Amino acid sequence: MDILTSKQNGILTIEFNRPDKKNAITSAMYQTMADAIKDGEEDQAVRVILFCGKPEVFSAGNDLEDFMNAKEDLADRPVAQFLRNLSMASKPVIAAVSGMAIGIGVTMLLHCDQIYAAEDTKFSMPFAKLGLCPEFGSSKLLPEMIGYNHAAELLFFGESFSAEQAFDMGLINKVLPSADLMVYAYAQAAKLVVLPASSLRTTKRLMKARYADVVIEQMIEENRHFSAMLQSPEAKEAFIAFFERRKPDFSKFS
Repeated sequence: MDILTSKQNGILTIEFNRPDKKNAITSAMYQTMADAIKDGEEDQAVRVILFCGKPEVFSAGNDLEDFMNAKEDLADRPVAQFLRNLSMASKPVIAAVSGMAIGIGVTMLLHCDQIYAAEDTKFSMPFAKLGLCPEFGSSKLLPEMIGYNHAAELLFFGESFSAEQAFDMGLINKVLPSADLMVYAYAQAAKLVVLPASSLRTTKRLMKARYADVVIEQMIEENRHFSAMLQSPEAKEAFIAFFERRKPDFSKFS
């Protein structure tokens, strides 16, 4: 299974399990995660949702071949259902990130409540490099979290940044040795499990209330642009260059 799920001691764990493809996410994987979140929200025994990957990679983002071969409109794909379910999750969501987090492997973190990263983690959001725009509400949430200038630097250049840089910008909560990451994440989740579930849900809802509707609107707007840009010559050149293992040439596009 490319996504592993388990429930233990009030914690629903959702684990990326496709290391041979750097945990690149397919439509089937998005559907599995969307269903798991929905199930976790409905299961009263689940108090916390925990996302994790492998020590060498959290997720390299979308599986480009699978993504480009999909026939449905972006809003009708399993990825959209996953985005909605995660962004609207009422229960605390923790992410334990290590190795590599790219694209949606980063933007999904903006909807988590606590993010812990191994010290060797590298993050990047190369949307502009691919002829695309940010997604998953990141064009709204990222500037809110780390400030416009930092967000513009990350989204314009799409270059990788370290766990320490992510912590300094306020993007993640804590940097840990790789060997300690999962132990710490589970320990933090366990602390939340024993607290009043209704108090945590209400606290989360109150904190997110001021921008919840705005983020949904932003996601819809991003999807509109993202869908159109998928068909652009710039995106086609970027994807062809990726599969041909060469640098894209955008010089002919204005």
